[in-house]
Amino acid sequence: MNSRIYPHPFFAKEGQPIIIGVGVVALVLALVGLNFLSGIAVILFIFCAQFFRDPAREMPEDPRAVVSPADGRICKVQKAVDPLTGAECTMVSIFMNVFNVHSQKSPVAGTVEEIVYTPGLFVNADLDKASTDNERNAVRVKMEDGRSITFVQVAGLIARRIICHAEVGQKLERGERYGFIRFGSRVDMYLPTDAEICVSIGDKVTGVMTTIARL
Repeated sequence: MNSRIYPHPFFAKEGQPIIIGVGVVALVLALVGLNFLSGIAVILFIFCAQFFRDPAREMPEDPRAVVSPADGRICKVQKAVDPLTGAECTMVSIFMNVFNVHSQKSPVAGTVEEIVYTPGLFVNADLDKASTDNERNAVRVKMEDGRSITFVQVAGLIARRIICHAEVGQKLERGERYGFIRFGSRVDMYLPTDAEICVSIGDKVTGVMTTIARL
């Protein structure tokens, strides 16, 4: 597995200060005898540790596979219009709850052609209007064959921060980590109309391991 993708810390770097901070608070409260408050802090520590985990995953060997950019549940598969190119496409949406891994990986290999951040609301990411009304960050990647795929990080009811490490002109490998959304959210993928969709609404998917479509 390529070193640009793995290894990386098991706990996402975006959450390490939070995990350490909550852990220190729990320890201090225990040392001063505030056991009830320390117990609450320990529960928060465990929650943060599981939320910010980012385990290594094995990708499918199929070179045509479009891999899942995140863990979660498929909440939408439908015809749509790419928000960046205006082209007709197939949209596949993945809803993430607070117990899913929340780091995002690139579903395909290619060059980042465009990144567009749009401020917005924080309604439930499982709702239809989340794709157009919520705060979101769209990344468009152009593959070697000239086709483009757009994938959008969408904030949710609890999520309050979208993090994107990708930059325009950067070459992303399939499965390469490029972003993170804190505390519950969604990822929308806009795929070419000739893509063979391999998932259905309600399916549970695992980041990098699950094949969303084949090109």
